[in-house]
Amino acid sequence: MPNGQPAIRLDHISRHYTMGEAVIRAVDDVSLDLPSGEFLALLGSSGSGKSTLLNLIAGLDRPTSGAVIAHGQDLSTVSSLELARYRRQTVGMVFQSFNLLPRMTLEENVELPLRLAEVDRSDRAARVHEALERVGLGKRITHRPGELSGGEQQRAAIARALVNRPKILLADEPTGNLDSATGESILMLLKEIQKNPGMTIVMVTHERPLAERFADRLAVMGDGKLLSNGAAR
Repeated sequence: MPNGQPAIRLDHISRHYTMGEAVIRAVDDVSLDLPSGEFLALLGSSGSGKSTLLNLIAGLDRPTSGAVIAHGQDLSTVSSLELARYRRQTVGMVFQSFNLLPRMTLEENVELPLRLAEVDRSDRAARVHEALERVGLGKRITHRPGELSGGEQQRAAIARALVNRPKILLADEPTGNLDSATGESILMLLKEIQKNPGMTIVMVTHERPLAERFADRLAVMGDGKLLSNGAAR
């Protein structure tokens, strides 16, 4: 549960795109504080700006105006090198499409972020095993993605997101490709992961009933603006 320290502060951020004569206001003057340890669900219809907002928090995109401050670092002003380091060390990301490499085993898939972060080879195996055990896949380490169910593939993707021990976990429609029972088990897993001291989770979803059950707070977006923001229950 939140401990009161802001992990993420969005200060009047906007992300506008120009298409010919038109300006698309994908995110339009959004301000939001997330305490460390909170599980926030971002809701809204398609095109409401929720995935754009997630990309700004992830450091995959920069705001047109305003500031994104994550663990004291203003992502709108840091260099590309520092932004890449933030993405490697502070953030873990989970997507709707599991994005696992089909020819690699689970062990190799989960190890990839450690290679990119140049973690010492001698430390990698233990961290990969720890991450896979965490999501209940310790016995499937040599299997390839095609040998797993959709739910197991998403669990493997979560293990890959956790292997660098991030402080922030971002999930973009993590249950979108799963049946309702499997989706619920993934959210139960995220809720368990939230118990990590200081782990902040932001999840984009269109499934309000699941969000209300598992998230601490719901933020609803529409036309790039924050429409509402309050406790889930």
